[in-house]
Amino acid sequence: MNTLTKIRYTLLAESLTLDDTARRTHKGSFIELTDGFTRYELEGDGDECFVLVHGFSSPYFIYDNLYESLLARGYQVLRYDLIGRGLSDRPKAVYDADFFVKQLDELTDALLPGKTFTIIGTSMGGIIGTRFVQMHPAKVSRLILLAPAVMDTFKAPGAMKLSDLPIIGDRLFRLIAPYVIISKSADELGIATEKEKDRYIRRFADFARYKGYFRALASSLANCILDYDTAMEAYLATAASGKPMLVIWGTEDHTMPYYQIDRMKEVCPDACYITYRDARHMFVYDEAERTAWDIVEWMNDNCKD
Repeated sequence: MNTLTKIRYTLLAESLTLDDTARRTHKGSFIELTDGFTRYELEGDGDECFVLVHGFSSPYFIYDNLYESLLARGYQVLRYDLIGRGLSDRPKAVYDADFFVKQLDELTDALLPGKTFTIIGTSMGGIIGTRFVQMHPAKVSRLILLAPAVMDTFKAPGAMKLSDLPIIGDRLFRLIAPYVIISKSADELGIATEKEKDRYIRRFADFARYKGYFRALASSLANCILDYDTAMEAYLATAASGKPMLVIWGTEDHTMPYYQIDRMKEVCPDACYITYRDARHMFVYDEAERTAWDIVEWMNDNCKD
């Protein structure tokens, strides 16, 4: 995709209001929770249920291929857009880990009443998943983390720290972020073709057109990803819970770099760890079948690095 096209997508960012008309143009179901509408898909009737929690910026379409792979294997699968992303509402709020946990708690109470489930959390979804286990342990049977955020050894790049600056941080982030985030949204796809990357950027930019998206991202960055204390508390609590945990990480991850796995192994020593050589941050999108196979193998008590 050429630079001019990426600039055009950037100029269209937050140009639309998210309403019922906009929601009818996309697939998915909607449920009204405390903080607004959440878009979701729930399919399958297997006894085992997976709940897919995406990360910082991409909506639930990052799970397109994994979702279908797990359904084909006979599992029940729920995926949803985090509040502030995709076609879920974008309220003015503090987007910290507990805010996302509340959404997930209300959603699963409504859609999976009385049922335990396995959480699959990608990137920031790792913080949300572990915080959820800490706060609602009885609802979760297992936890699977894909390129998770964030250990206290994470060296956040300068651009990421913009949102945390007093007074001006939010404004600076919302000025710079649209082009950077949209234009580079497919950079962490490792084996996708250029055509597939172009399609990914188009889909990503489509959801970024709705107002409130970058405000939600700025708050999530400052109050969730960069809140190392809460993240580490959640990881330690999850490790202490004794719940089975699988961690998959790619060695060429530039968003949540692989070096953090050493600290993760100290914090969660009983987890199963699988390394994807040469894989990037979004392997769940373009290496979904491989990911699904490793998840099922682990579910059958077969952990191989």
